[in-house]
Amino acid sequence: MVLNMTQYNIIVENPYNTVVASYEKNTTSADFYQSEEALEREFIQNLQKQGYEYLNIHSEKDLILNLRKQIEKLNNISLNNNEWERFFNSVLANPNESIIEKTKRIQTIRYAEFERDDGNLINIVLFEKDKIQHNILQVINQYEENDGTYKSRYDVTILINGLPLVQIELKRRGVSIREAFNQINRYQRDSYWASSGLFEFVQLFIISNGTNTRYYSNTTREFFVKEQSEGNRKKSKKTSNSFEFTCTWADANNDEVSDLIDFTRTFFQRHVLLNILAKYCILTSENILLVMRPYQIAAAEAILNKIVLATNYKKVGTIEAGGYIWHTTGSGKTLTSFKTAQLATQLDYIDKVMFVVDRKDLDYQTMKEYDRFEKGAANSNNNTKELEIQLKNKSSKIIVTTLQKLGCYIRAHKKSNVYSQNIVFIFDECHRSQFGELHKAITKHFKQYYLFGFTGTPIFIDNAGTINSDTCTTEQVFGTRLHTYTIVNAINDKKVLPFRIDYISSTPKAKKDIEDGKIKGIDSEKTLRSPKRISKIVSYILNHYDQKTKQEKTYIHDQRIVPGFNSILACSSIPAAQVYYTEFKKQLKTSNKRLNIATIFSFCPNEADALADGIVDESFDTDNLDQNSREFLESAIQDYNLTFKTNFDTTAKNFENYYKDISIRMKNREIDLLIVVAMFLTGFDATTLNTLWVDKNLKYHGLIQAFSRTNRILNSIKTYGNIVCFRDLQKNTDEAIALFGNKDASGIVLLKTFIEYYNGYEQKVPNSTNTIKVKGYKELIDELLHEFPVDKPIIGEENERKFISLYSRILKLKNILQSFDEFKGKEILTERNFQDYQSKYIDIHQDRKIKREKNIDISDDLEFEMELIRQIEVNIDYILLLVEKYRIAQDNDKTLIIKDIVRAINSTDELRNKKDLIQQFVTTQKFSNSIVTDWKKFVAEQKESDLNTLISEQCLDPEKARSFLNRAFESGELITYGTELYDMMPARDLFSDAPVEEENQN
Repeated sequence: MVLNMTQYNIIVENPYNTVVASYEKNTTSADFYQSEEALEREFIQNLQKQGYEYLNIHSEKDLILNLRKQIEKLNNISLNNNEWERFFNSVLANPNESIIEKTKRIQTIRYAEFERDDGNLINIVLFEKDKIQHNILQVINQYEENDGTYKSRYDVTILINGLPLVQIELKRRGVSIREAFNQINRYQRDSYWASSGLFEFVQLFIISNGTNTRYYSNTTREFFVKEQSEGNRKKSKKTSNSFEFTCTWADANNDEVSDLIDFTRTFFQRHVLLNILAKYCILTSENILLVMRPYQIAAAEAILNKIVLATNYKKVGTIEAGGYIWHTTGSGKTLTSFKTAQLATQLDYIDKVMFVVDRKDLDYQTMKEYDRFEKGAANSNNNTKELEIQLKNKSSKIIVTTLQKLGCYIRAHKKSNVYSQNIVFIFDECHRSQFGELHKAITKHFKQYYLFGFTGTPIFIDNAGTINSDTCTTEQVFGTRLHTYTIVNAINDKKVLPFRIDYISSTPKAKKDIEDGKIKGIDSEKTLRSPKRISKIVSYILNHYDQKTKQEKTYIHDQRIVPGFNSILACSSIPAAQVYYTEFKKQLKTSNKRLNIATIFSFCPNEADALADGIVDESFDTDNLDQNSREFLESAIQDYNLTFKTNFDTTAKNFENYYKDISIRMKNREIDLLIVVAMFLTGFDATTLNTLWVDKNLKYHGLIQAFSRTNRILNSIKTYGNIVCFRDLQKNTDEAIALFGNKDASGIVLLKTFIEYYNGYEQKVPNSTNTIKVKGYKELIDELLHEFPVDKPIIGEENERKFISLYSRILKLKNILQSFDEFKGKEILTERNFQDYQSKYIDIHQDRKIKREKNIDISDDLEFEMELIRQIEVNIDYILLLVEKYRIAQDNDKTLIIKDIVRAINSTDELRNKKDLIQQFVTTQKFSNSIVTDWKKFVAEQKESDLNTLISEQCLDPEKARSFLNRAFESGELITYGTELYDMMPARDLFSDAPVEEENQN
């Protein structure tokens, strides 16, 4: 149990918690080499000891025979051969059903309705979600699939009621776990769909190299494959369905359980695996299967256990019927709260669950998320009247509302039957606003409440100084802490990114005259707001914007190719925001940089707190702004309207919509820099945001909340949250990290220094006093030049593996180092050298890809960093610059430039397939004064020529073919389903492959 049970005499105890409270890891280790076969054999033996039945099944025929037997056993029925064949073909092996439909049959459809030969209808269950102990667990290994694109043999499969629902891919110890991940991706392309397609029922994948073990859902794998396919590349939403989103298992103390032996003893306990599949997987409205992480499951079960205990001990309506969950920002609290709410409503004695947020925009965001998890599961409300109706409606089980609407309801209804209902309250980000009269009103009026809070930054005694209330800590308001998952845990688990902090001197006096961000003897805010200082900061931001936000990188986001990331500038006050906004407009007019800049602020009733703490409760109040501030805000909104063709202003409703529009455009990467005072520094998540420019005093929860806007995972290019401080916040940062992580957290939460990444550093070995030397960039480059001279070929698979491993490490380090100011000029390798090495890297990648396509066995699937290659690759603009040099060069120089162009093309994965086209353009084109115009004209002419050839050779309908192919070019996807493809094809004779017109001519 997660709860401290010493305070209770046990009435009811659930011995089957999904996440074990604390796990003592296996400490015995073998001294001998363990092959992959031996690892697999040991794994299966451990499963058998835990009650799994081993079956010697390797073919589909035997798999189907066992499936029939288990389905009949589970449902206590006997089907004749005709009935089984009909059921199998229509429900289990329906060729028209994809992975999504099959996942729905496991996750959301309780049973399949089936008509027997005698006309009777029966309900056949495939997976028992309510009585999980009734499910039958079996294990098979080395199952062979020979009917796919290539022959495949799967390592270990867990059958539940005869269906393959869990697939395990193993690699021997010492081999990268990513190779197991890549192996499963190949199976998806090559064979899971083959034969009867039963392996498309797989819900969970487990990958392990013995030492490290991870799990993830089927749609994580499916969408990853879609995103990597050439035809879907431009269509993909983002890279969130990749290895970075696989999960480690852990106990309730967040101690990782990674060794396969330990993972088997915990995750593969029968009730644990069945609980995860039955309770803790969520098929969203977007048809994505989410599987919860161990800390999310532990938190949900801790709340449910507390509800049960409080009910049994008659503690309902007291602080002992609640508690709080401390899960750091970015850890997925909304999903945890949703599943908790969903499971709580299944308790017979719970009437409603109310999820309470403290801002209107979060009300909207939460409902969007809840609807994504399950459409219609929760009820939102636009006003107090709607809330009143929902509270009275017995079918409205989950209600999402704001603190303000709940307060209005209480003030308007001193007496109500609702107050006697058993209601579970879940407060989102409970550090902010549940510390006042409204909290007292809720606990006074509602008699049968269970009160729970979620927060990423609890209020402790140390950081309670700015809370003006009798009850000043989170524990005093909500009760016992039920589960903890700190920022240190999240960064260790790679669920959020670490921070990199720059402290930039911008003060008008020497550092010795500055104390806690204030200049001795001077009105600090007035001085720090001086135009001269702000002009200096704006100049720094504009000069370093591209570097910090990685504008030279491009990636696909929301079906668009976008450059780099965006940022927020946090100012100390509204007057400061005004000065900054004006200065940015001024400097941008004379700059060649084009940035979309916006600002937003509102009335702050406790401005003193904002200056002291950095974070205050947000409001949408613009009426109480002073005249100057409101007029300035109105003007800034008009600038925004001109940029984005919108129509907002400072009136109440329009200002809320302005806020929402900014939120959407920040997430869509349409705004480059947003200037704020308090807004958007809490509760706002945008994966495209990577930099926070800070010119305000932040500390404790305010600092962590603000910094955490930058550290959401997006892709391999975004490796950390970038913080640029124009005030000395180092002491405050260390104190905040110590409070919300632990006293040794700073080195984990913050990135290392430039010197450490460049020259290398000593790293402590986990659970040991020993350290190991981690090589830096300089040493790795030296090794690369020595081991693999740029002008020598790489011969042999072993050398290829060494080169790929070494160059991948260099790519990762270079990606981090590029945002350090000190890195410029210290790259060691020339641009040409990098291009040559990248050509070798891509050559090996392409060669291995061809071997796989030819079904040539490759024992190790190397771990390539192709996403990083694609982000630092040469683009067409660079090529056109070389073409311009070619145009104006003398004849004897043209050959050298052609070689440069070929080298640049070969070093980029994206442009290789355009090599012939580019070379033809360079060598045959008569250039005008505009190379860009010439290129566009040339490409258009070539496209038209190729299109005409295709239409002529294939006898296609010209108009329909052009329409079909133009849409394919725009979307990046060739749609092969539907009638459009066939409509443009020539009519064909039923008994011949030739077009009708051609046959008539013959």
